[in-house]
Amino acid sequence: MTLRVLFLFFVLSGLSPVALAAPEMKTLPLGTNEKTYELLNLFGDVFERVKSDYVEEVKDEQLIESAINGMLTALDPHSGYLNEKSFQEMQVQTKGEFGGLGIEVTMENGLVKVVSPIDDTPAYRAGVKAGDYISHIDDEQVLGMTLSEAVEKMRGPVGTDIKVTILRESAPEPIKVTITRDIIKIQSVRSHAEGDIAYIRITSFSEQTSKGVEDAYAKLKKEVPEIKGIVLDLRNNPGGLLDQAIAVSDDFLDHGEVVSTRERDPNNTKRYAAKPGELAPGLPMVVLINNGSASASEIVAGALQDHKRAIIMGTKSFGKGSVQTVIPLKDHGAMRLTTSRYYTPSGRSIQAKGIEPDILVEQAKIELVKTVDRKEADLPHSLKNDQEKAAIKAEELLDKMKKKKKEEEGSKKGELGEPLKAEEDFQLARALDLLRGMAVYRSSATQ
Repeated sequence: MTLRVLFLFFVLSGLSPVALAAPEMKTLPLGTNEKTYELLNLFGDVFERVKSDYVEEVKDEQLIESAINGMLTALDPHSGYLNEKSFQEMQVQTKGEFGGLGIEVTMENGLVKVVSPIDDTPAYRAGVKAGDYISHIDDEQVLGMTLSEAVEKMRGPVGTDIKVTILRESAPEPIKVTITRDIIKIQSVRSHAEGDIAYIRITSFSEQTSKGVEDAYAKLKKEVPEIKGIVLDLRNNPGGLLDQAIAVSDDFLDHGEVVSTRERDPNNTKRYAAKPGELAPGLPMVVLINNGSASASEIVAGALQDHKRAIIMGTKSFGKGSVQTVIPLKDHGAMRLTTSRYYTPSGRSIQAKGIEPDILVEQAKIELVKTVDRKEADLPHSLKNDQEKAAIKAEELLDKMKKKKKEEEGSKKGELGEPLKAEEDFQLARALDLLRGMAVYRSSATQ
């Protein structure tokens, strides 16, 4: 074997020369070895030709990383190569916390716009407000940066200071503030009470998600002591960590299998079961899904559906029934490799099929239907109400106030991606109707 082929084998396999012993190579069938070396020689020929003849100079690292990524992405849509920067970003997303300022941001007019400061974070305590524009970070102009570059500059080690220049509509001059970075936790769980129904939305499955669900329910329980049901909203949730999907399912189950994973070797099948104890025993539950609900979301929906713990409502989910393992590569990021398929408790594989809802409800816009409505006031020569003028003035003022408040709330919800209220969300409204109907039925059945 040539030195070049050995080098390429080390690069493609992610092994160091020390880890590759000659006796191990000899254990492979001779034919397989010869074919492998032949193909690696082909790769070496292409690599050298690109290096020497391509119209522009290309770095070795770029070519090798692209080749590795091409090899992995050709396997399936979810395998791939992560360079060091991408690997670090993925770790931040799955860990659910990082050193930073505590603001949700977007890019507008070339500047970083603050969508919202997160409560009890350095940015919140420093007085940063929604709608502020950040023009400079550590005296470096933001104009010309991408959003990811600006975010990367604002993140950093806990305890370090950062200077930001803020442009605020109500302030005549730019505001310069120094903020000390702290641990910021990504909020993957949001919740509120819909009357006597607990509404919990999970946007992704990070290391903080199960605890976030438990904390959200405990908070809602204090606000509404007599909760009649739970809506778990998994719409547009792309997934995340397998162990967190299992933990969230376990929150609402007290026994039985949650999910099983099966690798290529059938002896490597793993089964995960719920532990005794449940977050909300006996409470009726609806899980909302749509075609944006994938992976970990489908594990939760499938487990609760198979155990008949919840009614699944909405539209069919995405259908990602595979599990990826992230394998770090020394000094070279990591590879994300599909290593198994997962199955719901009843043995269903939802790969490329998705979870079918128990009740199909397409999203729709709720509108008032105009009808012919004749009133006393419409009759010719009807008497006027002597309080009409005062009432009209009060109603006009109230309508203006409501309209302004609704516009502000609508703008904020649109920016933050917050869940809509029931009157604006047809699927949620149907879930609430169902849960309240079930509560009435349960109440009458026990009398």
